[in-house]
Amino acid sequence: MSFLERLRAGLRRTTDQLVGRFDRLDAGGATRVTVGQATATVSIDTLDSLEEILIEADIGVSAAMRLIEAVRDQTDDADLRSVVKRELRRLLEAATPAPVRGGRPRVVLVVGVNGTGKTTTVGRLARLLTLSGERPVICAADTFRAAAVEQLEVWATRVGADFVRARPGTDPAAVVFDAISAGKARGRDVVLVDTAGRLHTRTNLMSELDKIRRVAARAVDGAPHETLLVLDATVGQNGLAQARAFLESVGVTGIVLTKLDGTAKGGIAVAITAELGVPIRYVGVGEQLDDLVPFSAAEYVEALFEPAW
Repeated sequence: MSFLERLRAGLRRTTDQLVGRFDRLDAGGATRVTVGQATATVSIDTLDSLEEILIEADIGVSAAMRLIEAVRDQTDDADLRSVVKRELRRLLEAATPAPVRGGRPRVVLVVGVNGTGKTTTVGRLARLLTLSGERPVICAADTFRAAAVEQLEVWATRVGADFVRARPGTDPAAVVFDAISAGKARGRDVVLVDTAGRLHTRTNLMSELDKIRRVAARAVDGAPHETLLVLDATVGQNGLAQARAFLESVGVTGIVLTKLDGTAKGGIAVAITAELGVPIRYVGVGEQLDDLVPFSAAEYVEALFEPAW
């Protein structure tokens, strides 16, 4: 199954809700009135209905308003669906990943609150990197939750990645230093650091992340090269508060949006990008090993409007 097919399958609940209402709106209410040199307008009722549809898909008020303005200002004869798809893609492509600079191995911190699928995401990301020819090291920096370490070790075995752990209660920053040192010694390409799940309101845990970042920076030039925040798509707009706090505290460079297959509000990807300016890097669209998909704005928009039938 291609990435687009998996994305379509994962977004099916969102698409089922969105497309039917959108098509009825496009067919019944989107009458355009041409005045002079192809100046087109859309009825107020249509704009109000479109706004409601977009917000209910969790696209967010800010992004919805920008889309409404684009539709209102439309001056060619493109249909409503085409205009919205084009503007959605522009919003999503406005935030692009920062270039990775610095030494080797590349260090990627994976952060987030408990229950978002963070540890599973680390394993699946290691799988993606392995398939692309890179040699990852998985670092279990959640040293206070034995179950997370054991789960991560199973993932490392499944995907053929090196694994670094420490005794329970060990300073997480020390484990990260050891993992980077092992990556250097073995000539590995990337170190994936699974950090402890934490609420963004717990200042002591946020301080722990800051210490990990400082230690990583001393171990290899430019580290951490990426900080990926894992968000659960099913929490919708509540995820924005988490993202803002992590962005302010630890300098998040990208989002991994998990559990898209479990929600009818997959438009949250647009809200995150439009409101925070942070790119979506990967999306989780199922429970299988290969169900972490590199994010593509074009494929996401196509999947959002094209059912997986």
